Amino acid sequence: MAKRSSLSIRIVEGKNLPAKDITGSSDPYCIVKVDNEPIIRTATVWKTLCPFWGEEYQVHLPPTFHAVAFYVMDEDALSRDDVIGKVCLTRDTLAAHPKGFSGWTHLMEVDPDEEVQGEIHLRLEVLPGARARRLRCSVLEARDLAPKDRNGASDPFVRVRYKGRTQETSIVKKSCYPRWNETFEFELEEGAAEALCVEAWDWDLVSRNDFLGKVVIDVQRLWAAQQEEGWFRLQPDQSKSRRRDEGNLGSLQLEVRLRDETVLPSSCYQPLVQLLCQEVKLGVQGPGQLIPLIEETTSTECRQDVATNLLKLFLGQGLAKDFLDLLFQLELSRTSEANTLFRSNSLASKSMESFLKVAGMRYLHSVLGPIINKVFEEKKYVELDPSKVEVKDVGCSGLHRPQTEAEVLEQSAQTLRAHLGALLSALCRSVRACPAVVRATFRQLFRRVRERFPGAQHENVPFIAVTSFLCLRFFSPAIMSPKLFHLRERHADARTSRTLLLLAKAVQNVGNMDTPASRTKEAWMEPLQPTVRQGVAQLKDFITKLVDIEEKDELDLQRTLSLQAPPVKEGPLFIHRTKGKGPLMSSSFKKLYFSLTTEALSFAKTPSSKKSALIKLANIRAAEKVEEKSFGSSHVMQVIYTDDAGRPQTAYLQCKCVNELNQWLSALRKVSINNTGLLGSYHPGIFRGDKWSCCHQREKTGRGCDKTRSRVTLQEWNDPLDHDLEAQLIYRHLLSVEAMLWEKHRELSGGAEAGTEPASPGEAPEDSLARLLRVLRDLREAHSSSPASSPTSEPNCLLELQT
Repeated sequence: MAKRSSLSIRIVEGKNLPAKDITGSSDPYCIVKVDNEPIIRTATVWKTLCPFWGEEYQVHLPPTFHAVAFYVMDEDALSRDDVIGKVCLTRDTLAAHPKGFSGWTHLMEVDPDEEVQGEIHLRLEVLPGARARRLRCSVLEARDLAPKDRNGASDPFVRVRYKGRTQETSIVKKSCYPRWNETFEFELEEGAAEALCVEAWDWDLVSRNDFLGKVVIDVQRLWAAQQEEGWFRLQPDQSKSRRRDEGNLGSLQLEVRLRDETVLPSSCYQPLVQLLCQEVKLGVQGPGQLIPLIEETTSTECRQDVATNLLKLFLGQGLAKDFLDLLFQLELSRTSEANTLFRSNSLASKSMESFLKVAGMRYLHSVLGPIINKVFEEKKYVELDPSKVEVKDVGCSGLHRPQTEAEVLEQSAQTLRAHLGALLSALCRSVRACPAVVRATFRQLFRRVRERFPGAQHENVPFIAVTSFLCLRFFSPAIMSPKLFHLRERHADARTSRTLLLLAKAVQNVGNMDTPASRTKEAWMEPLQPTVRQGVAQLKDFITKLVDIEEKDELDLQRTLSLQAPPVKEGPLFIHRTKGKGPLMSSSFKKLYFSLTTEALSFAKTPSSKKSALIKLANIRAAEKVEEKSFGSSHVMQVIYTDDAGRPQTAYLQCKCVNELNQWLSALRKVSINNTGLLGSYHPGIFRGDKWSCCHQREKTGRGCDKTRSRVTLQEWNDPLDHDLEAQLIYRHLLSVEAMLWEKHRELSGGAEAGTEPASPGEAPEDSLARLLRVLRDLREAHSSSPASSPTSEPNCLLELQT
């Protein structure tokens, strides 16, 4: 049993941002921080004050997080990036919006005194004295303090104030994980209402000291408890009035939704999973028809989430193909016109979209990746619409002449024909590369449509049914928005975006089998017609081969793939190498190609070279970030593991950006989540000379000075399936429509009152809806009796360091 929290984040756009560059514009991007930990960086949108990002993320994190903050930054090539403003949403704010926080919100000025992070370890005691009681405050240590100096650290000290008297600790140089172990005493008067204030500061020799955060202790509560010890979260200084620049810094449009789920043991969900699986196995011949009932009671706004959860549940049970086949049959049974088939946002359409993203994303990358990269690299001006053509100057043998509109249109047509031809050729060669389960699903779709619409007049309908998903809902969106499908790290500029849009339109025309309607809609696409007509023939030949897969071939392909450990994450990284010993020791990073599978983290010189295993998956103990000051480089992570002899080792790997860093950390944490011996603490620095650079400890194998963050992960399309979580999400949705299910049960049972308990198994045979209602009742009782479901208020301190 576990309580899990997740954030669904969509960063839509900004407007009316201030100009930060001398050109009168800005180059804005967003940084998302959870409790001051950067986890997401959007792409930079160049030269605009009204940027559009449209980026979506799913973040899994511990339920104890406090706030998520969105910083809008201006990217500068030569100097430090400028901070434009921020939006901060606390956990309480998000919890007050069960359907999610959505809309425009003003950017606020970033106040250094509010940019605090970290925790401080205190021991507080009330002691008897000769004349009066004494208040003893022991300042032990702190962790994860904000780095305020240019060297990536701080020089922290603590100031303790009570009743006008102030005492200070010593200064710990160059550390965000200081240890003091110093004690201070104050005279305590009974009934005194003044609070004890503990402030952390960064000492500066020349300028004023920087505020690092504070903790305010209620002395009355401490008097009653006599003593208290633990980790206290540092709070910002909100005592001074600050200037609010509401509206002057622009606005940010966000969609953020917090979800807290209590996931029960697997055995609790088995009745629900078995019932749903039985319905899928019975298909349209089943008596209960739960799947159509779920579709009927699901609103449009949550249909995509329900479709994804059901798809993942059945994918984990090996029934994804059967589930989709059932949806195909249901959709076909209520479709009378072939040209409206799969055009609505039905459960079948949404489930198939999710299926292709989960099962076919790697396939999409292999087909589209080279084509998209070429478009980005060429950066050619492409336009087919005469009303939008921009005539440019071109050079010819040293002479400049204006390029005519006809030349622009002809060159654009040639470029698009080349890209479209290359894409169709790559697609036709990819039959064997397509996952077996995807091919088998398309086979079922092709057969069902051909059975429903036989005859020569509907010859193209089965092909259009396949392309409606493969081309219109999968390939075309990826071409138009390659970053959202992880094909590129940055958004395309205006010129490249137009090329991609025209290419996507051409792919849609091919997918529509070059129907007259698609030709008349945009007549200026006519120059591509020869390639489109040829593409239709190629695509039909491809689909014929794609769906020509028998059960035996499907099993053989699945068996072959199961023998190969598929990569969870792969790409180039820089590994740390140490040269020399003693004072002459130097370090550097060497670029290698890494691959993470469910067995090991391996590396090679190039993607095609033979791989050498670096770390066995079962030996990983933690994957965490490294302080920037440790190597003088940002985006460095450490993988802590044990070698074959059981000795602790650490590999330091550098990524090129914060997104890549968090993606690798997420992948490593997910595949090792069930390992034995996972660490609860670690050192964010490195052991250099005779001490750790982070906390200055001299014991190399001692307890770490910071807690690990193994539960903070980004959701990716290739995440391992979590069957219990998917079952819990489906249960939560069914619970939200339980009233409608009872109403349907009353109709089917001939007027029984809503809420009447279904018959027990021994009284009479139950239909599937009655069984479903009984399963929901049992799960509700299991949740109400689980300790994790009862609301708990977070304590002011964490009673001990997690180890």
